[in-house]
Amino acid sequence: MRWHKLILVALKSIARNKMRSLLTMLGIIIGVASVITMVALGEGSQADIEGQVASLGTNLLMVRPGSVSSGGVSGGAGSRPSLTMDDVARLEKYATQLRWVSAEIRASGQVIAGSNNWSTTIKGVAPNYLSIRNYEMENGSFFTARESKMRAKVAVLGKTVADELFPDQDPVGARLRIRNVPFKVIGVMAEKGQSAMGNDQDDIIFAPDNTVLYRLSNGKTIHDISASAISSETMDAAKEELTALLRSEHRLAATAEDDFVIRDQTEIVAIATRVTGTLTLLLSSIAGVSLLVGGIGIMNIMLVSVTERTREIGIRLAVGARPLDVLAQFLIEAAILSLLGGLIGILSGLSAAWGVGKLLGVSAVVNPTVVLITVLFTGAVGVFFGFYPARKAANLNPIDALRYE
Repeated sequence: MRWHKLILVALKSIARNKMRSLLTMLGIIIGVASVITMVALGEGSQADIEGQVASLGTNLLMVRPGSVSSGGVSGGAGSRPSLTMDDVARLEKYATQLRWVSAEIRASGQVIAGSNNWSTTIKGVAPNYLSIRNYEMENGSFFTARESKMRAKVAVLGKTVADELFPDQDPVGARLRIRNVPFKVIGVMAEKGQSAMGNDQDDIIFAPDNTVLYRLSNGKTIHDISASAISSETMDAAKEELTALLRSEHRLAATAEDDFVIRDQTEIVAIATRVTGTLTLLLSSIAGVSLLVGGIGIMNIMLVSVTERTREIGIRLAVGARPLDVLAQFLIEAAILSLLGGLIGILSGLSAAWGVGKLLGVSAVVNPTVVLITVLFTGAVGVFFGFYPARKAANLNPIDALRYE
């Protein structure tokens, strides 16, 4: 028989037992749908994390104080107050691999504007912080280097703070009090949304670094340093230069450990990718068990089909069909069952990924390569698990088969 006739016979056989065929395909459908859904959500989560990390800044390098130990007890990251404005000045003067450098001094407190008040974070930064962290202005302007040097009491509001303190009005030019220190609002930041950790990046007030350091903080140490490397290719060189300059400024001995920690976007993305990749692999492996169960179901139902159609097989062999023709017929039937289940599973998986993504607020990224591999794999499952029943049918003795009741 020609291949197109073999396919036609297989389709007719499947159509004769619609419910049984559907139940046979169910394991394949569930397995494929689960794999497609898990992979799509996993890759979507990874893309979301990479996008959120990219929104943190351009070629960002973050310097934080190290930890201090006392009596064998570690105070944890940031417990050693080792960073100062002198560090920032040295980096600005001598660093050749850094485009921008900014101190970060954080303070928190109640902010009052008229009859409204809001508890938020106040961050003292340099004027180039906008470029380092990819912030944009929605209204007004950011403060200048002169205002930072003069410790001017000016503030730029994040979108959330602006909406809470000045609902339905333009806050530029208005006055507010931060921990009883009067400030003038000179601008409002464009909305930035949540960070990779789920924090509201718009619930913040920016003010000049020297203003926050001397009016709202201790006037000595800073919390962090944010820097931007010249390019992504020079990130490693920038980290080495940054380390050398800070060690020199802190007068650390050659054998002494760094009293600061440097992190970059690559490390953040790598950690997040490793976590999401592991979870995706684990969940996909569990879902893949359904494919194995589905394959066993196909083998089982094909064995039943061979038994039911023993006389038909005997007649075909008696009128001249070769065992290879019978083998091909049942293999094609098993492969079609598996492929149909795979196609239905792919459509179900795409729908499930879209629905779950909408429900959880996660992007669903469908990789065509994964879909293609899934289709090929389901076909291979059908052939693999259908081979034994097909071989059993091909090896039947025509005389015994014709006598079968």
